[in-house]
Amino acid sequence: MNTPADSDLIPAPEACALLGISPATLYAYVSRGLIESRPGPDHRSRVYLRRDVERLAQRKKAGRGAARGAAQSLDRGLPVMETAISLIRPDSPYYRGRAAVAMVREGATLEDAARLLWNCGELDPFDPPPASGWPARVAPIATDAALPPLERALSAIPLLALDQRHSLNAAPPIKRRLAATLLRQNAALLVAGTPDARPVHRLLADAWCPGDAAFADLVRAALVLCADHELNVSAFAARVVASTGAHLHATVCAGLAALSGPRHGGATARAYALIADAAEAALPAAFINERWQRGDDLPGFHHVLYPEGDPRGAEVLAMLRARCADSPRMAHVEALLAAAAESSGRLPNIDGMLAAICYVHELPAAPALAMFAAGRLAGWLAHAQEQQDLGRLIRPRAQYNGVLPEVVAD
Repeated sequence: MNTPADSDLIPAPEACALLGISPATLYAYVSRGLIESRPGPDHRSRVYLRRDVERLAQRKKAGRGAARGAAQSLDRGLPVMETAISLIRPDSPYYRGRAAVAMVREGATLEDAARLLWNCGELDPFDPPPASGWPARVAPIATDAALPPLERALSAIPLLALDQRHSLNAAPPIKRRLAATLLRQNAALLVAGTPDARPVHRLLADAWCPGDAAFADLVRAALVLCADHELNVSAFAARVVASTGAHLHATVCAGLAALSGPRHGGATARAYALIADAAEAALPAAFINERWQRGDDLPGFHHVLYPEGDPRGAEVLAMLRARCADSPRMAHVEALLAAAAESSGRLPNIDGMLAAICYVHELPAAPALAMFAAGRLAGWLAHAQEQQDLGRLIRPRAQYNGVLPEVVAD
């Protein structure tokens, strides 16, 4: 990727004129990821990639049939389905109308977010808590700390399904209790522990930094902020599996598999590496600027759905600053943030801040992805239940563009 030249960037009025749209519509296109924006010369205005604007103008001119529109909708375009679970807005993701950022500030736990996402009403699926311990066939895998967290969970969860007689039961209360059990089991699997009655954030925090209440609160916030994010790749994968009528354990495995990729949850490892590499550089600011100038990306920064900054990352950053201001490692993070802002104008996203939590607390990169997976499981289970309530199979059609079969003459 090459850094755009000034001639490749155009101001908002020119972009609006080329597309024949209002500034509000231009912002909507940016939030959908159809047009990339960059900070303007004064860092207060925005400029836009000419190639994105021109490509979109050509699409509008050509018009779109149903098949073309469906294909574009699968790449951060138009919504592909309706959901009542979550909504993305510039200030926060919203869970059934409640701002996730506000929930964090009010002290909500992942269990609170799950009850809301699953639309539990008066039912508390976490009461009573699941029995502790693992089935005999699962225990050797579940407690094998040598296995990577996601691989351990992906190996054990299908076996846990074998002991759930009601895993295909359509009754909502039973599904929600199964979901609650799965949420706690998955968290325990991610740290090679045993599920118990502790809130998920405490189970995770006690495994990584026992006795550190401030760290546990950071984990709580991260889990709530990661709980859902509309139709992201892993949620869509979970919905596709759920649409077949598969049990909740199978949908969770689909979500974990999708999350593992470096362009999704695996981005936390790349963000951690960037923080560590910058801290080891003789001149961190020069290191970041050189990366940006040669066209390398900055993992852990920017999100196409939040062109003005990821509010989830901002919330975690504020908490880190309040709790860890005197940490030398936090000083390294601050230097990186300042360098990235100066070179690229980009702000940290949730991937980068999950990595920062781990770096500041002298943990390896793996817990960042584990926090992401533990939190996002609540959203996958919400989407699975919503999809199964609809009772429809998700089966997109493909637009074939390969070699055509030979026509046989009469």
